[in-house]
Amino acid sequence: MTNKAQKIIRRPLSGVFLLNKPLGVSSNGALQRVRWLFRAQKAGHTGALDPLASGLLPICLGEATKFSHYLLDSVKRYQTTIQLGNSTTTGDTEGDVLLEGAVPELNLENIEQVLAQFRGDIHQVPPMYSALKKDGRPLYELARKGIEIEREARPITILAIELLSYTETSITLDVTCSKGTYIRVLGEDIAEALGTFGHLTYLHRIQTGHFDLIPSYTIEYLESLTEQEREALLLPAFAPVQHFTQIQVPEGRAEYFSRGMESNIDHDAEAQVLVFDGEKCLGLAEITDKKRLVPKRVLNL
Repeated sequence: MTNKAQKIIRRPLSGVFLLNKPLGVSSNGALQRVRWLFRAQKAGHTGALDPLASGLLPICLGEATKFSHYLLDSVKRYQTTIQLGNSTTTGDTEGDVLLEGAVPELNLENIEQVLAQFRGDIHQVPPMYSALKKDGRPLYELARKGIEIEREARPITILAIELLSYTETSITLDVTCSKGTYIRVLGEDIAEALGTFGHLTYLHRIQTGHFDLIPSYTIEYLESLTEQEREALLLPAFAPVQHFTQIQVPEGRAEYFSRGMESNIDHDAEAQVLVFDGEKCLGLAEITDKKRLVPKRVLNL
């Protein structure tokens, strides 16, 4: 008779863990592993990384998931290497070679001239290998069947793009960009502007919103710790929005706020404020021009 695996007892644990996602693992796979290690009842990530990409993947546990979309919409920063001379079906090393061409002689001046074209507000055509949907079906499903449909260019912002190094056939960049930016497409477009084809061989995220990558925060590191030591690594549930104005709930109104009820408050109108009762965060609220405190996201901690 075989022994059945012991059932994991999930906990109502809340907080944010800044995972350094490894190569070869999907974002959902990494999320589920972290959730299992913390025994958390609920978890979500804040912006997927492809299996062939690595780096910062903030994992929101429990009540922190109420704020995860603020990180989904936030600015991201990456380091990436573009291999020049050929493009692939996926824009990275996972796909088959699509187009090949000679690589013009590279120098600092011509690379910088090209990079300057991509700084600021630009438009980008999303790739077929993406989770965007057409008639309810992800584009990558169509792409795998060899089907390509027309996609409209979308506005994005490249806040910064800096050259880290280059060889005769590759360039390595540091890119800070808005939500909705596909670095794979950016790599292809930069290669085209240089007069050749290209695809990504390296993509590593080092910043999401106000969070910076902590290289040591790997799955293997989590596995080496006790449960108590893991919990000590968690940021507070409100960490994704900790940069918002922080105020104290009006005296005697904490319980009412936690029930989603409005209160009068002597404070100027503000769209987003974090509300505290002493050191305990109660949630996110709006202060109206009539000086009413209106709960928007209530934390149940």
